[in-house]
Amino acid sequence: MPPKNPTDFSTTAVRTQGTPSQAAQVMPALTLIGHAQPQRIGERLLLEGLLSGERAVALSRNAPDFSRAGGVLALPLGDPFLSRTPVRFEAGERGGVRLRVPEGGTPVWVGSEPVRGGREFPAEALVAGVPLVLAGRVALLLHQATVRGAVAPAELAALGMVGDSEGILRVREDVLRVADLQVPVLVRGETGTGKELVARALHERSPRRAGPFVSVNLGALSKDLIASELFGALRGSFTGATRDREGFFRAAHGGTLFLDEVAEAPPEVQAALLRVLETGEVYPVGGQAPVRVDVRLVTATDADLEARIRDGHFKAPLLHRLAGFEITVPPLRERREDIAPLFLHFARQELESTGEAGRLSSSDARAEPWLPASLAARLVRSAWPGNVRQLRNVARQLVIGSRGLPGLRVDARLEQSLEEGALPIPGQPLTAQAPSPAAEDTPAPSEVRAPARRKPSDVSEQEVLEALRACAWDLKATADWLGIPRSSVYVLIDKSSLLRTARDLSPEEITRCFHECEGDLDRMVQKLEVSRRALQRRVRELGLEGS
Repeated sequence: MPPKNPTDFSTTAVRTQGTPSQAAQVMPALTLIGHAQPQRIGERLLLEGLLSGERAVALSRNAPDFSRAGGVLALPLGDPFLSRTPVRFEAGERGGVRLRVPEGGTPVWVGSEPVRGGREFPAEALVAGVPLVLAGRVALLLHQATVRGAVAPAELAALGMVGDSEGILRVREDVLRVADLQVPVLVRGETGTGKELVARALHERSPRRAGPFVSVNLGALSKDLIASELFGALRGSFTGATRDREGFFRAAHGGTLFLDEVAEAPPEVQAALLRVLETGEVYPVGGQAPVRVDVRLVTATDADLEARIRDGHFKAPLLHRLAGFEITVPPLRERREDIAPLFLHFARQELESTGEAGRLSSSDARAEPWLPASLAARLVRSAWPGNVRQLRNVARQLVIGSRGLPGLRVDARLEQSLEEGALPIPGQPLTAQAPSPAAEDTPAPSEVRAPARRKPSDVSEQEVLEALRACAWDLKATADWLGIPRSSVYVLIDKSSLLRTARDLSPEEITRCFHECEGDLDRMVQKLEVSRRALQRRVRELGLEGS
């Protein structure tokens, strides 16, 4: 039976985890977390068949190829400072992985420890993730990867939902599954995991996207004024009420209201929230007549609501109403393969503000890495108690502290903080082994594969799209990445059915996106998928920058 009215929130079908819509396969993988070409961070190599003992994987600068999840562009590590003698990954004991490092080959560090001969990593190490540094230049994360057949829409990454870990894939699936429904959603997760980003993604993917998105932190509201802030108040209803107050529910009419730290709501507000969810009506403080509101409610908490119910501090019926659907956001320590791409995402935002975004678009594999491999390894080893919010603050601190320098500089205090938060890496050393005969088949240094010059006609539409996304829509970097002239990129975009240019956007679409992204040009570029420079020019032409 359909709901009685658009504000019928009466469902109590609680869900704690989304059921994957596509069959998933778990296997060991290597994800790039540090490279001289920063735009390659996040590419991975699936070690298929390794755990079944079918074959070992020999890794050198020239083979095998790394690519993004679901992508078609694939390249080897391509760093000329790596040895032609490959390191080898083999099946270990009880689901583990064995790393072999031949004498005279590429030096390898696990975290900050050099590997002599080799090392055995148990299955639990793969679950946590093992950072590997090759020749002091390339950083990889050895971990378990979840492989799915479907990739969530790119606009979710633009909203900050960056990564390909199992946890974030599940969050994306849940967002897509429930976004178009009217049911209230409860988002759970530790502080700093990005619960508001999930709420925004739900709003952006819902039929209410043209309506307001109102975000309220209940923990920051005065206990004496929280009811009037939420439900409104009439003039003279309490001391200091010199005018009528609309309230957040009415401000969000036709859109989405996000209530963070819902566990902090006092008992009388909990009762009022329950009434709103049941009736779709609010009673302003001091008023006698109800006011109907059409609001999709999304709440979030890092508290154990069930424990609060047992302690008598939270109403069980309210939890049942709020949790029409639940989404759990994993902590950063459980999605380590996402740390480097997230760091790059935040660093790009900061570099845009300082006018140094070009640092992330290098096409020279011989250049000194902007993100040192040792720093990338330390980032993924940290426990990150403050989660994504803490990572963003560290990215900002590093970028600002390194302005004008060729690479990132870590001050002593931050270095100590990262080291103190570093987690141990389990594993047993192996004795040295002679290089495998297969190693001699690896090409010599002069044969290192670089981005080859290609005919524009040989570049597919999908390759252009992937390269543009990897290079943050920097057309020069995209041209270097694809091995074609920059002018050819313009031609390929014009011919493509998948792509458009800033001039193809209507003034209404640009204006709407400008307000939805709160003037953040980087978010607009990711959402509209056009050149940043061209979009900025259109924004100026429309007179939006000062609005």
